[in-house]
Amino acid sequence: MPFFHHGKAFMEKKAVVGMSGGVDSSVAAYLLKEQGYEVTGVTVRTWEEVEPPDDSERSDIFRARKIASYLGIEHRTVDLAEVFKQAVVDDFIREYLSGHTPNPCIRCNPAVKWRGMLSVADEIGADIVATGHYAKVDRLPNGRYAIKNSASAKKDQTYVLYRLTQEMLAKTTFPVGDYEKDEIRAIAKKAGLPCAETPDSQEICFFIGTDYAGFLERNASGNAFLPGNFVSADGTVLGRHKGLIHYTIGQRKGLGIAFGEPVFVTALRPETNEVVLGKSEDLMKTEFIVREAMFMGIGEDFTEGDFQGKIRYAKKAAPCRVTRTGEERLSVMFEEPQRAPTPGQSFVFYDGDYVAGGGFIE
Repeated sequence: MPFFHHGKAFMEKKAVVGMSGGVDSSVAAYLLKEQGYEVTGVTVRTWEEVEPPDDSERSDIFRARKIASYLGIEHRTVDLAEVFKQAVVDDFIREYLSGHTPNPCIRCNPAVKWRGMLSVADEIGADIVATGHYAKVDRLPNGRYAIKNSASAKKDQTYVLYRLTQEMLAKTTFPVGDYEKDEIRAIAKKAGLPCAETPDSQEICFFIGTDYAGFLERNASGNAFLPGNFVSADGTVLGRHKGLIHYTIGQRKGLGIAFGEPVFVTALRPETNEVVLGKSEDLMKTEFIVREAMFMGIGEDFTEGDFQGKIRYAKKAAPCRVTRTGEERLSVMFEEPQRAPTPGQSFVFYDGDYVAGGGFIE
């Protein structure tokens, strides 16, 4: 019996699932196995500075192997530590030293996670790769594949997937995209998966906790580490800061400087090592530029259009006008001012429920 994926029929039902040992990816593997797929779990080895040994119960690889064994499926590891360092960690460092605030997961998904899954899929002849992301994928009437909003508005992860290529999307499915998080935990519990109650991870995977400044101090050097001046927008010196790496646009807490009213970081100036402070209203912006743009659902011939846009993961999408100004550059104008569009973060724009494209705020 043939099965169908994105409207195409295949005679073999093989799937590769990216597994972290967490509940979402484990249920993704379980659901595909229940649908009759021959499933192979894959865990990508990335950053050994933090990742415990493979035989440690705290290791993603150990947990994923345990789940795979319970499900009766094969499990493989793919070592992409050097790729991860170059594509994700080195970029993270460069961005922070430039006064930007990056989201490393957005780089990691296409460069590392999908690369690892697809390498195994090619080796074993699997036509499908899957993850535990809360999203969906469809082929649009224009022939292009696009990420679609998941059933869970609260857990939706389409924002972090906008850099996946058409070749990647053509082979991708998201088994948990039709469910809410509590439904996924219920499935895991009913199936007896040992990860059913595992808490969600909210941390960046290549350092422990939220100490990104400590990570940068151990792995880089430069002017961004040096103390400098807090200034107002007109350049008036307001005090001293402890280094640009400790601040991001919109930050209020931890400034170490007191005024008679709340003040916020409104800009970082790496060229002069200055942190600009201002009022809340100074953070509101209607227009900005986007670099390294991707055109997922709309295609490479895109010029201009009206969409719903997001400037951060948890932000609600809002009406905007997107205009192409170069091969990978966009000009964005929102109908209503947006709070703290932050250089290095991503702007993602939607056509209805589908990701049209996105890029990095400049």
